[in-house]
Amino acid sequence: MTLLGLAARNLLRNRVRTTLTILGVAVAILTFVLLRTISYAWTAGAEYAAKDRLVTRHKITFVMSLPKRYIDDVRNMPGIKTATYANWFGGKDPAHETEFFGSFAVDTSTYFEVLSEISVPPDAMATWKADRSGAIVGDVIAKKLGWKVGDKVTLESGIYPSLDASKPWSFTIDGVYTATAKSVDRSSFIFHWDYMNEGLPENRRNEIGWINSRVTDPSHSADAALALDRMFETREIQTLTQDERAFATSFLAGISAILKAVDIVSIVILLIMMLILGNTIAMGVRERTNEYGVLRAIGFLPSHITAFIVGEATLIGAAGGAVGLLIAYPVVEKGLGRWLEENMGSFFPYFRIAPTDAALAMGLALALGIVAAILPALGASKLRVTDALRRVA
Repeated sequence: MTLLGLAARNLLRNRVRTTLTILGVAVAILTFVLLRTISYAWTAGAEYAAKDRLVTRHKITFVMSLPKRYIDDVRNMPGIKTATYANWFGGKDPAHETEFFGSFAVDTSTYFEVLSEISVPPDAMATWKADRSGAIVGDVIAKKLGWKVGDKVTLESGIYPSLDASKPWSFTIDGVYTATAKSVDRSSFIFHWDYMNEGLPENRRNEIGWINSRVTDPSHSADAALALDRMFETREIQTLTQDERAFATSFLAGISAILKAVDIVSIVILLIMMLILGNTIAMGVRERTNEYGVLRAIGFLPSHITAFIVGEATLIGAAGGAVGLLIAYPVVEKGLGRWLEENMGSFFPYFRIAPTDAALAMGLALALGIVAAILPALGASKLRVTDALRRVA
């Protein structure tokens, strides 16, 4: 019988306490993984952004429009391989009033070329390009709302109301897209910019929300961005151009404090777990002080007592970490993750537990278990045999 084996058998002496402690550790690990996954999922767009893609928007704010003619200037700019444009539509399906999804009016001929990680079947793409009121929708939102190819969908927009209030914007679903990158929202509704533009009042036509462009040399993305902004410096509307990673990061700037708070809370949760585990180990040591005296009397060294107590804590930490991770995958990925991808895909396009976070959680469960046992173990190892044998718990 090894010391670790003896420690494992000893944990079964008080099964209720051991079980509750393991569950406490498991809950702490589950919470830690959940908070880390929220932070990871929120920043996934920046992490997986294309290095050769730029975003050009209004200099003042993203919600203000640009003249459509700017797209021709961008396309003719040296160093720009291709460019496209889009508008946020802000549409809502009256049949699903509570459901939120992104809706975009895009350039028919270039949008899916520039954003190549959005994968559309060739036959669906051909049908959509020939259908003036056609739409391409993400596989996640299509599954959630029961949309199928050929379905008719009407949308209402508070930003771009229909000229005829009795006739909301009407679309035919021509295809369903999937994603080849983790940064893509799979709950978007994409349709023709020309269709929207033709249905707007004269004073609101020929405006676009932003421009996406690809550069010929990704290493010169910053130079290309500066050149684009210089070109529009003397125009009536100035621009701000950023590489896609910087653009995504700029959206995160407003919530950076929240993300830091999430990270801090995740650490606090683990510290609480360590205190709970340390208390359990200390109680066990106190109850078995007499037994440790017997072990010392028959020849066990202080280092053996220390290893015995640390082994117990390590086993509890390992068991709690394993249980926490087993619970985390169905709860975080299949439960909360699926709900967030379906309902908040613009913010959480890919809500999955990162392997590094899972490994970190397990490693911390083991490490904090060892740390929690250090003080009780040192105290027990320093006891004199005579004092330990006289001690009554």
